Amino acid sequence: MRTFSLLKGQPIFETRNGTKIGEISDLCISSNGQVKGLLVKKGVFFKQSFFLDIQKVTSFGWDGVMIENPLCLEKLKEHSEYTLKHQHSIDGMLMLSKNGDSLGLLKDVYFHEEVGTIVGYEITDGFFSDITEGKQVIQSGKPLAIGKDAIIVDVNEISPTGRVPLKGRS
Repeated sequence: MRTFSLLKGQPIFETRNGTKIGEISDLCISSNGQVKGLLVKKGVFFKQSFFLDIQKVTSFGWDGVMIENPLCLEKLKEHSEYTLKHQHSIDGMLMLSKNGDSLGLLKDVYFHEEVGTIVGYEITDGFFSDITEGKQVIQSGKPLAIGKDAIIVDVNEISPTGRVPLKGRS
């Protein structure tokens, strides 16, 4: 399990000959909160974006992502899916509990790379709140609903607000 911020910028390599294919630039997320794939920037001067299905990834290492065949990259076209930072971005979107309580603004996601399941959402209440209280994580084992104006999540009640401070980060 890792956050997107740790994955962003990682190189993608072909396993057969070690050729660098491109770099990860974003996550492609379905409307129910499942990571469907990675957005990959490819090229030297004129970078183009490509979609890489998460099922086509051979392995996620700490220093690179491995794929069998570069032909599994699809030219990026307008998707109805969401991304964390790119088109249809959910970064900075308001997160609400199913009870209607404001949880904060989405900053990052924690997910299982092999299956694409999002298990936590890093949220913020703003810069000063992050300094004084630390960053917060909302955990949910259930799918979320991404809408035009907000993300609705069914939180695990670990604390009265459903928030858990990140250990070792602030």
